[in-house]
Amino acid sequence: MRYRVLGGTGIEVSHHCLGAMMFGDVANKDHDEGVRIIHRALDAGINFVDTADMYSAGESEEIVGKALKDRRDDVVLATKVHFPLTEGRNRSGNSRRYVVRAVEDSLRRLQTNWIDVYQVHRPDYSTDVEETLSVLTDLVREGKIRAFGCSTYPAEEINEAYHVAMNRGLMRFRTEQPPYSLLARGIERAVLPTAQRLGMGVLVWSPLASGFLSGKHRRGAAVEAFRATLTPDRFDESLAKNAAKFDAVEEFAKLADEMGVSLPALAIAFVTTHPAVTSAITGPRTMEQLESLLEGADLVLTDDVLDRIDEIVPPGTDTYDVHGFWKPASLLDVHQRRRPVDQR
Repeated sequence: MRYRVLGGTGIEVSHHCLGAMMFGDVANKDHDEGVRIIHRALDAGINFVDTADMYSAGESEEIVGKALKDRRDDVVLATKVHFPLTEGRNRSGNSRRYVVRAVEDSLRRLQTNWIDVYQVHRPDYSTDVEETLSVLTDLVREGKIRAFGCSTYPAEEINEAYHVAMNRGLMRFRTEQPPYSLLARGIERAVLPTAQRLGMGVLVWSPLASGFLSGKHRRGAAVEAFRATLTPDRFDESLAKNAAKFDAVEEFAKLADEMGVSLPALAIAFVTTHPAVTSAITGPRTMEQLESLLEGADLVLTDDVLDRIDEIVPPGTDTYDVHGFWKPASLLDVHQRRRPVDQR
């Protein structure tokens, strides 16, 4: 296991980060097994755990809290805020009102007095970014969080938040958590260069492309993986939108075979090769999946292999829509894309 400093925080984290999205009602409901998986990851040298309050409506945080109860000082703990856990007004977003409430709930579920990296899960276009940075700055000063970051922010909004922080004397986002994989390289165009220029740590999610690079999803093969039951249209090879993914997976599988490594090992080694990336988040659902991921933790790719990868999926290219259900307001709000009729 290798370790890197997370942005300018001075915090050292493993280049593999254990993601906890699969712990809880959405996937693995066995709390004891979740605790065992977390402990095995820590024993293997992983010291970075990432979860979110919305994963299984807080249950993931509860499992992480149980696992870290006697090992808290050895772990860099990250969680997130933004999405609703319950119905009702003012129960989601990035406002001071909601963040103050949400952080207390996360601290209680995690059974800890502090969160190392508190992340804003998505932008909130109804809240001024100054409002969000202000409350996060206050939480650092109160000792409830050590640093804060953003997740899946476009490069222009990362820049905007940076300049607001500098101009208002507030603390700034220290990390960004974007999607990145062999099949989704779009962030190489602007997000990664922006994060690198601003000295931000980057922990990338979905390095296995939601399981597409697990080695189980091959052209013509029956799909039985858990991920496919959640979003079957992503794995349907009869759909034209999936053709590029299946083509690329076949080429990457061939390359992995030539190297004598697993496809997941190749996928994770690729994302951690980028100089802007600090750590790759892997989210195992079972102990078997974790052991498989750990086997490739020491894999280092040569320039020849990276050149082959660039030929299969060119730099800056996404073979599918990585954001799924989430879209920025500039795309969702028709009024932001069309002038009023009398002004056209």
